[in-house]
Amino acid sequence: MFESAITISNVTKRFDDFVALNEINLTIDKGELVCFLGPSGCGKTTLLRIIAGLETCDEGEIIQNGKSITHLPPHKRDYGIVFQSYALFPNLTVAKNIGYGLKKRDVEKKEAKKRVKELLALVGLSGSEDKYPSELSGGQQQRVAFARAIATNPSLLLLDEPLSALDARVREHLRQEIRELQKNLGITTIMVTHDQEEALSIADKIVVMNHGIIEQIGTPLEIYHHPKSLFVADFVGKINLLDAIYKGNGFFGVGQLRFKVDVVSQTDIVVGEKMKLLVRPEDIKPYQESYEEVNIIEGDVLKVTFLGSFCRILMSIKGLLEEQLLFDIPHKMIKQFAIKEGNALQLGIFPSDICYFKDTHNA
Repeated sequence: MFESAITISNVTKRFDDFVALNEINLTIDKGELVCFLGPSGCGKTTLLRIIAGLETCDEGEIIQNGKSITHLPPHKRDYGIVFQSYALFPNLTVAKNIGYGLKKRDVEKKEAKKRVKELLALVGLSGSEDKYPSELSGGQQQRVAFARAIATNPSLLLLDEPLSALDARVREHLRQEIRELQKNLGITTIMVTHDQEEALSIADKIVVMNHGIIEQIGTPLEIYHHPKSLFVADFVGKINLLDAIYKGNGFFGVGQLRFKVDVVSQTDIVVGEKMKLLVRPEDIKPYQESYEEVNIIEGDVLKVTFLGSFCRILMSIKGLLEEQLLFDIPHKMIKQFAIKEGNALQLGIFPSDICYFKDTHNA
C-alpha cells in the first residue's frame, strides 16, 4: 500500500533556452488537495501538464501509485482534468458531456446513465441532463466539467485554474463546493491557481512556485505565517517590509528605531548585516499598557480605508524617514482609539510577529 499518490523527482523542462521547471521534487499524499500557487510564467501549469502527459519532461521521473508514468501517453494515465475554459462539447447535452469518458471505456449504457444521474445529483444539477452547455451559467458549466472529470472514478483530479473565469461571488461559493466534494470523495487533487485567497482557503498543502522552482511547500498557515523567502512573504498576503540592519542580541535598527525580534538562530546573521523585516498589517496593534515586551512605535494617521469587517490604516512613523506602515483593525475599534486622519497614535508590535530575511538585493 503506497501512501503517496504522486512522487515527482528532479523534473526539469526546457523550452529552447528557457528553463520552465528546474529540478522539481514533490510528494503528494493520497487524499490531499494541493495547490500550485504562483504568478504567471512560474511553471505551475507546465508542471500540471507534465503530470497529465500533455507535456513531456526533459529530465526526471513521475511516480503515480507506485508506478512510473513518466513516458505514458495521457489516455493511459489515471486522472480526470478540469480546464479553465471548461472544454465542454457544445454540441452534446450535459448528460453526454459527463458520460463521454464512460462511453470511451465501453461502460454499459444502463450503468453509464445511472452514473451520470448520480454525478448530476452530486454537483447539484439534477434534471439538467438534456440541456446544452450554452443554456447553463458559468458556474453550472464548471460543475458539469467537474462531474465529467470524476465520472470514471480516477485516483487523481487535476484542476487548471478552474474558477478564474467566474465572477467573485460564484468563484468563492464554487471553490467551497469543490473542496467539500473532494473531501467526501477522498480523491487526490492538484489545483493550479494564481489566486492566493483561493489557495489559502481550500488547500491541505500549498506549493509556491517562482521562475521554475519551488520556493516553499507547506500548509496554508505555514505559508502565511512562516514564509521561507521574501518572494513567498510578498506574494502571499499583505505585508509591511522594512529595511533593517542587525545590531545583535535580536535587535534590528530600522531608521532611528530599534526593533526586538525573536531570532531563531543568531549564528545565521552577523552584526551589521542588511536585513528585511516583515510585519503583517493585522499583527500591528494600537498600544495598550497591558502589553509586555512589545516594540512601541509612534506616528500620525495618514489615511483610514473602510474594508468591510476591518479598516486599513496608513501611518507615518516617527524615526522612519520614508517608510510608512499599514495596520488593520476591526472598524468597531476606530472610535475606541480615536483613530482618524491627522491624529497621533502609539502602536505595538510583538517580537514574535516580525519575520526577518537577508537583504540579498542589497548584499
